Amino acid sequence: MSRRILVTSALPNANGSIHLGHLLEHIQTDIWVRFQRLRGNPTVYVCADDTHGTATMLKAEEQGLTPEELIARVGLEHARDFRGFLVAHDNYHSTHSDENRYYCELIYNRLKDRKLIFTREVEQLYDPERNIFLADRFVKGTCPKCASEDQYGDNCEICGATYDAMDLKDPRSVISGAKPILKISEHYFFDLPQYSNMLATWLRSGAVQPEVANKLDEWLEAGLRPWDISRDAPYFGFLIPGTTDKYFYVWVDAPIGYMASFKDFVDAGNELTFDEFWDAKNNTEVHHFIGKDIINFHALLWPAMLDGAGFRKPTRIHTHGFITVDGKKMSKSRGTFINASTYLEHLEPEYLRYYFAARSNGTVDDIDINWDDFVQRVNSDLVGKVVNIASRCAGFLGKQFGGRLSDTLHDEALWNSATAARDAIAAFYESGDTGKAVREITALADRANQYIARQEPWKKIKDPDKRDDVQAVCSQGINIFRLLVIYLKPILPQMAAKAEAFLKVAPLTWADLETPLTNHTINSFEPLFTRMDRKALERVVEATRDAQTGVGGVTGTAASTSPPETANTNKSPATIDIDEFSRVELKVAKIVAAEAVAGADKLLKLTLDVGDHERHVFSGIKAAYNPDTLVGRLTVVVANLAPREMRFGVSEGMVLAAGPGGDDIFLISPDDGAKPGMIVR
Repeated sequence: MSRRILVTSALPNANGSIHLGHLLEHIQTDIWVRFQRLRGNPTVYVCADDTHGTATMLKAEEQGLTPEELIARVGLEHARDFRGFLVAHDNYHSTHSDENRYYCELIYNRLKDRKLIFTREVEQLYDPERNIFLADRFVKGTCPKCASEDQYGDNCEICGATYDAMDLKDPRSVISGAKPILKISEHYFFDLPQYSNMLATWLRSGAVQPEVANKLDEWLEAGLRPWDISRDAPYFGFLIPGTTDKYFYVWVDAPIGYMASFKDFVDAGNELTFDEFWDAKNNTEVHHFIGKDIINFHALLWPAMLDGAGFRKPTRIHTHGFITVDGKKMSKSRGTFINASTYLEHLEPEYLRYYFAARSNGTVDDIDINWDDFVQRVNSDLVGKVVNIASRCAGFLGKQFGGRLSDTLHDEALWNSATAARDAIAAFYESGDTGKAVREITALADRANQYIARQEPWKKIKDPDKRDDVQAVCSQGINIFRLLVIYLKPILPQMAAKAEAFLKVAPLTWADLETPLTNHTINSFEPLFTRMDRKALERVVEATRDAQTGVGGVTGTAASTSPPETANTNKSPATIDIDEFSRVELKVAKIVAAEAVAGADKLLKLTLDVGDHERHVFSGIKAAYNPDTLVGRLTVVVANLAPREMRFGVSEGMVLAAGPGGDDIFLISPDDGAKPGMIVR
């Protein structure tokens, strides 16, 4: 009997582009979904953009848009990028929707009716300059756990710790730069401790991986606390019923977005009902794929809220680790914080799908991308092993036998060993250990290539008495290739579709593993997969790095109003000729004043003496330089750059700096004896 399954990926924030981290999760999810469908299990895959919260407000304000305008634009971009990587959501929605508002209010009211909601006064950080309470992401400071600087007030991006904004060291308001003060505000709480026993049992039911259960046991042993589910205005989100200035915290309405997206899918005319998957009594499955940084929300708050509101809990939460590149955290300055759109301009999506599958093991271990390994695996495994079987066998069959396959198998033992692997491969797919599935599949490809090499059809074809043997050997090779295509189809749907056209068969399913393809005519072979060009990969890295540092590794920090997260990584910089370059006027400048810019994380405001006048330039070097140490220093400025209106004022040029970025960036200084106003040649 087939299973009925609803699957979700964590919701991408509507304040940035899709990058490798998002793609890991969505590709892992898509592979699992395609595997279930290949096995005949009806499966619905939904997702949405996570649109609410202060981060969206800040990004919209930065870009001069309303939050609604921002999320509409970003939603289209996100859906496009996921399609580019063959991620087949059945529905991609938004948390800023009528469906989400309805279920947020429904769940809240049910929890309230059960006395699970209460209010109490809390001390909260307050901006004394803007006269507003500061939600978590309006505050930055030093992480109280690992001492990393410039971290938001809800979690640390370096060590992954979650905490209260008031625990930050040296906090400052993101809006004004002012040091926050403490002020009293009434907040709404969900009585999470009442669900401690239920959660302890549920976490050990197989609903999460063992290592996740172990981690969450630490929360349970420490004692769960009531969960603050409200935020004060200003806040982009849904008002809590009965209030005029209290909003649902984003981690209330974000997971409810799964329900909202599915409801939107159902209402579009699909032959399903909402209650089939969300009623606690029905025998269906709900699976969430998430990163390990948000397990507390998904495996503590979310199941407790669902249980309290009378809905079913998730069947399983599949948690993955982070991505590193060559053993280091993804970095814009090193060109490894790669956006989906940048990758797709240079490389095939299935290269990355295959590599992620080959490196995933179904645990929360981080996945490291090694560029040399990336190229080698794609070219060796897919082109050199799998596709090689089809190309070498199809040539003989097409030229010598009209593309006709033999009536019987030449080596039934080889066929049986290949089909016998299906249960192990299926178990690996089910558990998310696609790395082991890939190793099994490529081992089968190795055996098939060894078989063909032993049979030497290129020699036998010269002997008229062995022509039938050549047809049988190559037909056997095509049948093993067909099995490999079935096994790889969840990972490589595009290649599988091309293979199905080559084989002249209907879309392959898991059931097709049962019988070989005999007495059948195939089409002439067309390339199914091309070798990966290392230079194309290097262009991806270069384009990403250029978007951060500028052409040639020189950072022009003053003329851009966008931080690296929103820099345009869609195209490599256009080339210029020597005449255009000669029009750039570089002058020596003396820094006569330097100060931090209130409300900006990376900018310093520099007052420059360029010989005959002074001018102001904004430069993103705050992480590397104390403003006081810059006064009196000489540097180089692009003197004829058009003034740029920024949120903080007008920038009248660009100082030059070089380096990876962040605190590793260095102002370009002229030789001793240079004077303000001198031309740099």
